[in-house]
Amino acid sequence: MFESLEVTKMARAFAAHAGARLGVIAQNVANADTPGFKAQDLQDFAAVWDQAESGDMRATRAGHIGADNAQEPPATLRREGPASPNGNTVSLQLEMLRAAEIRQDHEMALAITRNASSLTRAALGLR
Repeated sequence: MFESLEVTKMARAFAAHAGARLGVIAQNVANADTPGFKAQDLQDFAAVWDQAESGDMRATRAGHIGADNAQEPPATLRREGPASPNGNTVSLQLEMLRAAEIRQDHEMALAITRNASSLTRAALGLR
């Protein structure tokens, strides 16, 4: 029942996006000393949600049906700030700031889910 609510779908997608983005940030931090590594990040959730709402099915990997229109993986290159002498573009300070932003996004998604559940239960007379 709760899965069919649009706000719940969006909150679940928002939380999943925050988790995926945190994984990319963790990969950046793990490769902070790797020569030539380029820092990556995912698109903003709003852009991803707008693409998903367009209704068009997308093939994101070669194994998907109709993979002749496969798109690039969701991680995109960031070109922020200067590269270190070894060509690495990871800034640990920026990565920690992004991790804090992502944590706030994830907490917001969980709060939305909790509130939607509480409102639905109250509307149904459940406690």
